[in-house]
Amino acid sequence: MPIPPHGGELVNRIPTPSESAELRREARTLPQIRIPGHTLSDLHLIAIGAYSPLRGFMDRADYEAVLETMHLANGLPWSVPITLSATLEEAARLGAGDAVALVAEDGEIAAVLHVQDVYAWDAGREAELVYRTRDEAHPGVARLGGLGARLVGGEITYFYPHDVSGFPSRHLTPAETREEFRRRGWRTVVAFQTRNPVHRAHEYLQKCALEMVDGLLLHPLVGDTKADDVPANVRMRCYEVLLEKYYPANRVLLSVLPAAMRYAGPREAIFHAIVRRNYGCTHFIVGRDHAGVGNYYGTYDAQRIFDDVDAQLLGIRPLMFEHAFWCRACAQMVSTKTCPHGKDEHVFLSGTAVRALLGAGKRPPAEFTRPEVADVLMEAYASALHTA
Repeated sequence: MPIPPHGGELVNRIPTPSESAELRREARTLPQIRIPGHTLSDLHLIAIGAYSPLRGFMDRADYEAVLETMHLANGLPWSVPITLSATLEEAARLGAGDAVALVAEDGEIAAVLHVQDVYAWDAGREAELVYRTRDEAHPGVARLGGLGARLVGGEITYFYPHDVSGFPSRHLTPAETREEFRRRGWRTVVAFQTRNPVHRAHEYLQKCALEMVDGLLLHPLVGDTKADDVPANVRMRCYEVLLEKYYPANRVLLSVLPAAMRYAGPREAIFHAIVRRNYGCTHFIVGRDHAGVGNYYGTYDAQRIFDDVDAQLLGIRPLMFEHAFWCRACAQMVSTKTCPHGKDEHVFLSGTAVRALLGAGKRPPAEFTRPEVADVLMEAYASALHTA
């Protein structure tokens, strides 16, 4: 039996083509809220069921429950708010029972929201509870500061006509990944979340997990990320060249997740696990500093937070891994659990250090990344420097 979606039903808020045409005509007569790219990402993921059981943006009851208890109002685990913000002027025209058109940055009407709730919120309070900081240097906190003074909750109907992922050939919906797992005969599937090129430590974790399950969903996040993160198109090429040579093709599926990165650390680890359950995964890899940024979270806080969630209600099993690195003495990838040697034998580079190497035109060492991946990164950074 495949793993059921979170809440038991895979949500689908996409109408038929004929219904979409009619809704689009009607939407032109409605009040409008203009939405930024990260909200369009959330809107799309609600519509395709990736955020099941959500059928729209959170009302006050769900919002408050998520902030205070990491659960929806119905008791299901949920760790980050999925909200639609509006200015005071936009919100003043809306009340329960109204409909509003959600307009993307390109001017297209992306969806209609059926208003259930309009309510005030406190960005500082959300920052403290979700991100554990009010520091505006944190990218997630900074994003909150740019949102409107009101939140609008309600179910959505989605008919945006364009691909939101940037990688349409690699963009599978939860229904499509579930069908692909079924076709391949995978009963157990482990998901790996990444916003970075896969390096040797990632590869080590993935292959350890593959010893335990039938298949791997390599599921990179390709929505909004920090300006200094490696661009999504470069990362995708890195994944493709790595899979071509170092992974069994019949046991790995590469598909993108067009979500925005929140950098919420521990809470985002729970969120990422729930989303991958909706895509049909039974297991989820949680490594060092998952979804972290800067020094806001402890190295293994994203693993410890799973102790605060009912495992049966969560429904997907986290696989916890120690920090992995190359040991010169062992001549292989190891962790502190398997290596007896001192730090002077260990090769570990942070993402910041790797970006500094690439920016200086220097090649990351083979102990850190496969040569094929290094080639892609070197070419991309050389091109960026040439055109800067």
